[in-house]
Amino acid sequence: MLIVDDSLVARSVLGRMVAGTGRFEVAAALSNVPAALDFLKANRVDVILLDIEMPGIDGLTALPDMLQAGGSAKVLIVSSSADEGAAASVQALALGAADTLVKPGIGAFGGRFAEVLSERLTRLLGGQADLAPHGGRSFGPLPTPAGFDIVAIGASTGGIHALGQLLRGIPQDFRVPILVTQHLPISFMSYFAAQLAVLGGRPCDVATDRMRVRPGRIVIAPGDAHMRVTRVGDGVAIRLTNERAPSGCMPSVDPMFETVAEVFGARALGVVLSGMGRDGSEGAKLLSQSGSRIFVQDRETSVVWGMPGAVAKAGLATAVLPPEEIGRLIARGEHCA
Repeated sequence: MLIVDDSLVARSVLGRMVAGTGRFEVAAALSNVPAALDFLKANRVDVILLDIEMPGIDGLTALPDMLQAGGSAKVLIVSSSADEGAAASVQALALGAADTLVKPGIGAFGGRFAEVLSERLTRLLGGQADLAPHGGRSFGPLPTPAGFDIVAIGASTGGIHALGQLLRGIPQDFRVPILVTQHLPISFMSYFAAQLAVLGGRPCDVATDRMRVRPGRIVIAPGDAHMRVTRVGDGVAIRLTNERAPSGCMPSVDPMFETVAEVFGARALGVVLSGMGRDGSEGAKLLSQSGSRIFVQDRETSVVWGMPGAVAKAGLATAVLPPEEIGRLIARGEHCA
C-alpha cells in the first residue's frame, strides 16, 4: 500500500503499524500528492492511505486524480479532519474514498488505533473475495423497468460515491420518491442529506417517524433506526424502528425492502449498491416475490461487492450494472408509470 502524508512522524508510525500486521506491505510512504501521482504512474498498489490536510494539493482536491492514477486501488482517508459527521468525511466518501479514519494526535498513535487500522484494511481488501467471482455487466439485454411508484436504495461501504453517480443519471423533474438506507453513523446524516440534495437536484430529508413519503423527494434512514414504510389513508408514511436486524446493521436495508414489498408490491424498484456483507439480501427476496425489479451495482465499479454480490448470487437481480447506468434506467422507467 501507499502512504501519503506530509508528516514524517505519521508516515513512520503508519508504516510500522501496517508492517506490524504481518499481512500488508508498504510499497512507499510519500510526503505530497505530486510524488504520489508520479509513483502511481509506474507502480500498482491495493490501498492508498491519504491525509487531507497537506501543503500544496490537499487530499480532497487530489482524491479524484489519486483514484484515477491508482486504478483499482482503494483510498482510505486517514486524517484528523475525518471526524464522524465532519463535512470532509462525507465529501471524501462522495468523491470515491472507500472509507475514512480519524488520525490521532502525534502522541496518541498507540492503543486501539493500530487495531482499528488493521480492521479497516482487512475489510477493504478481504470483502471482495467473500462471494461469487462473477461480477457480470448485465443479465441479458438492458431492461426497461416497468412503471413503479417508489425507488428503494440500499448501500454501505463505497455507496455514497455510487449514489452520486446514480443520482446524476436522474433528471430533476423525476417525481417518484426515493428512499435510501446507507450505513452511516447518526452524526453524518445531516451533512449526508445536504450532499444528496445537491447531487440529486431535489430535496432530501432525514427520516422521522410518521413522515409522509412525497413525490420528488429523497428520504434517508437516520443512523439510529431502521426505515420502514406503511399505508396511511391514501398515502404512505415512514415508520422508524430499532429492533435488531438479522444482518446486525443499524440502519438495515432489509426492513426497508420488506415493507416496500408489502406496501407497493410490483410497483417498487429496488437497488443495491456497493457495501460489505449481505444486508438487503433477505428483503430483496420479498421484493422479487412481489414482482419488483432489482438492480445491483456491478463488481467492477463497487468498492466492496458484498451486498450487491449477495443479491446477484441468489439470482434475484434483474440486472448488474454500473450505478450511472442504473440511474439512466430508473429515469427511463418513470415514463412507464
